[in-house]
Amino acid sequence: MDATETEAFFTRADGSYVFARWGRPIAPVVFGVESQTLDVIKAALAAVTTLANHPIAETDPELGSNLMVFFFHDWSELAQVPKLDALIPELPTLLTRLEAADANQYRIFRFDKTGAIKAAFVFVRMDEHMSAASADTVALTQAVHTVLLWSDRAFMDRSPLAIMEGTTILRPEIADLIRAAYDPVLPAASQDTSHALRLAARLGRAVQ
Repeated sequence: MDATETEAFFTRADGSYVFARWGRPIAPVVFGVESQTLDVIKAALAAVTTLANHPIAETDPELGSNLMVFFFHDWSELAQVPKLDALIPELPTLLTRLEAADANQYRIFRFDKTGAIKAAFVFVRMDEHMSAASADTVALTQAVHTVLLWSDRAFMDRSPLAIMEGTTILRPEIADLIRAAYDPVLPAASQDTSHALRLAARLGRAVQ
């Protein structure tokens, strides 16, 4: 993957380059799944954070849980979640928009003063498409999408996952990119395209 390809993963539809990674340990909580599925989700998140060499915590000292993942069947269900509208003031308008678009997933990120990710809300509507996918696929997809602030166009043409001998895996080039993005020498957030050059340089070293 060269610098141009790397840059595309963080270049938004409006042409702006926006990169951010988590700036604190991830303290997740998952709603709407049974214990067996919860284990799958936790395993997927652990796999991705281990790849990034980024810690998972039981709690966040400021927020309690800073990664909230919701699984449900209808967007209207979120309107019934206690205090969610306090965390997401734009929730009513957002739900109307997502229902109209027949969306099956959405993510909201919050950032600290340096621009690093400090919290994320992940919404997964289990429509026909999502229900047809394996739990491993859904869990790993959400973990990958949440570990970095990707471009809104990053995975429109190709999934970050692949199937190898019947097992869902992270595509090697995406794994390398996540690992490079969490290099402690690099900033936790950047809006400068030169950042993509630094990422690509680390990918080159990883391949060698």
